[in-house]
Parts: sequence; C-alpha cells; structure tokens
Amino acid sequence: MTIFAVEYVYGPEAEDARTEHRPKHREWLAAQAEAEVVLASGPYADGAGALLIFNAEDEAALHEILKQDPMSAGGGVTGLKVSEWKPVTGQLSKYLP
Repeated sequence: MTIFAVEYVYGPEAEDARTEHRPKHREWLAAQAEAEVVLASGPYADGAGALLIFNAEDEAALHEILKQDPMSAGGGVTGLKVSEWKPVTGQLSKYLP
C-alpha cells in the first residue's frame, strides 16, 4: 500500500455545492476511515481547501476512490493535488511497508 496526501482546493464558486454535499462527504470519509483507507482528513482553517491522507494500492486506485467522494463528484472540489507521501515518523508511519 502507498500513502498519499491529497489536497482539495475549495474555490468560492463552488461554495453552494460544498454546503450541499458536506454531510454525505463526511459520512463517506468516516466509512473510509473505518476501513483505514482514509488515515486523516480535515479542512484548512482558512476555508480554502482540505488535506486528506489516503492509504491506497497505487495512484490509479486512489483516483478511483476519489471519484466516489460525494464532495468531489458533486462539484465541491475545484482543484486537486495528489502527492505520494512517506511518513517516516509518527503514528502514520506504521502504514508503510
């Protein structure tokens, strides 16, 4: 498995979509966290986006997972950055092989 840092960008033009899809997005995240697919997530304090840490087989699998997110599918995410990440210390480092 590979750890990915995913940054969602929230543009002002999609605020209504975010408000509409936030409850289902958080339910989806909770289910993914229970399955240890999402290791951590949360919005930035300034409201400009969110950081999500995923555990996925590879980047292609990650993108398939992201397509299922109601926030992304519903148009609430206006930008996306995906980076493979290797946490070498701390609680998330236990997910590395």
